[in-house]
Amino acid sequence: MPPTYGDDRSTTAPAFLHAPEPHGHGLRLRPWDADSGADVEAWLRGNQDPEFRRWNTPLRLVTDLDGARESLRVRVRAAAEGRSVSFRVMDAESGTTLGHIGVNEINRALKAARVGYWVLPEARGRHVATRALLLAARWAFTDLGLHRLELDHAVGHDVSCRIAERCGFAYEGTMRGAVFEAGRHDEFRDAHLHARLATDPEPAKV
Repeated sequence: MPPTYGDDRSTTAPAFLHAPEPHGHGLRLRPWDADSGADVEAWLRGNQDPEFRRWNTPLRLVTDLDGARESLRVRVRAAAEGRSVSFRVMDAESGTTLGHIGVNEINRALKAARVGYWVLPEARGRHVATRALLLAARWAFTDLGLHRLELDHAVGHDVSCRIAERCGFAYEGTMRGAVFEAGRHDEFRDAHLHARLATDPEPAKV
C-alpha cells in the first residue's frame, strides 16, 4: 500500500490544525502530545541521548521531565501558529515511539522549511530516520505545498549525511560556523547543507 499523507482539504486554516498523520514505509507520524506522560518521557530520553547531544545543541537544553513538557508545549504552539510541525515517529503496527522528525522554520512566502530528526537508541539500524524523512518530505511538498526543504548537520556526522542523500537531499555546500559545538552556546562548528525541491525526483527505494 502506498504512503498516505492526509486529507486534501481546501481551507485557509493551516494544515497543521488537521492533526495530520502521514503513514507508510512501516511508520506513522503523529504530532507530539505535551499532555501525554509517555510522549514527554520519550522526548526527554531523545534529548538526553549521548548521540543526540554529540551532534545537536538546542538553544534550551532539556534536562528533566518539566523541561521536556515545556519544550513540547512550545512545539505545539508553533504548530498552531503555522511555524513548524513536530512528529513523533511510531512503528505503524505496535505504536512504539521510535524517534522524532520536524518540519521547522516554515516560510510560507518562500514555500521553504528546514527538517530535523533523531532516533531513539533502541530503534537505530532499521532505517527509521530514512523512512521518516521520506514521509515528512512528501507531506511537506503535498499537504503544505512547499517548494524547498533544507537539512543541515554538523560536519563529521556521516550517518546524517547518508540519510539526506538517500532521501534525495543533495549536498549544496559547507556553512562555516553555522551550528553550536556539542554542549556549548559560545562555540561554533561548520555544517553541511543539503536540500531537496518539490520538483526533484522522489527516491524509488527506502
